[in-house]
Amino acid sequence: PRRGADLLIDAGRVTVNGARAVVGTAVNPNRDRIAVDGRPVAGPRRSVTLMLNKPPGVVCTVRDPHRRPTVMDLVPDPAPGMVPVGRLDADSRGLLLLSTDGDLAHRLTHPRHGVTKRYRLVLGRGLTAPDIRRLLEGIELEDGLARPQSIRRVSASRDDLIEVTIAEGRKRELRRLCAAIDAPVVDLVRTGLGPLRLGRLGEGRSRPLTPAELNGLYASVGLTPP
Repeated sequence: PRRGADLLIDAGRVTVNGARAVVGTAVNPNRDRIAVDGRPVAGPRRSVTLMLNKPPGVVCTVRDPHRRPTVMDLVPDPAPGMVPVGRLDADSRGLLLLSTDGDLAHRLTHPRHGVTKRYRLVLGRGLTAPDIRRLLEGIELEDGLARPQSIRRVSASRDDLIEVTIAEGRKRELRRLCAAIDAPVVDLVRTGLGPLRLGRLGEGRSRPLTPAELNGLYASVGLTPP
């Protein structure tokens, strides 16, 4: 009960991160070390964040009412409370995060934090310099102006293969942008999210983030890793 906790705090028996607590101290049980009489208080289970290389044909949801395969089906023994962070279209593939940390998931997907996403696209035709200029200037879609941060050709010998970076994630945004200039997307792979890179992770495989990746990811949205 809250009153009992307040009495322990008033008696000086509670510390947070080694410092004596006072009533009203803001505490995040996922990150702060809480002790009573010097003994740690068991907090919630430590958060878990995984990187998944999503294959095409798999939907980014925990359960699908149409019984399509979901990203959770690809994770052996997912942690309780784990959910996809954002989404990739069913016909797109590449880097997707799964996490039990709600604060992290919210910040990574909220436009205010401007987390960049990097994609490699194969298009139905090659892009010209005017095409690229038009995309970078922005195209008015049905839900507002959309403008990639950057576009570059991946290969000097292929003008249908490009890398695009965006800082928002509206539904099928890149596919709609390319359709607006009559260059339909044939293949779309997310290769980066904030400081993370997909690297050599096999399609359909997942792995925990390394400590360095976690530190960089949390820092990118103004959080301290748990």
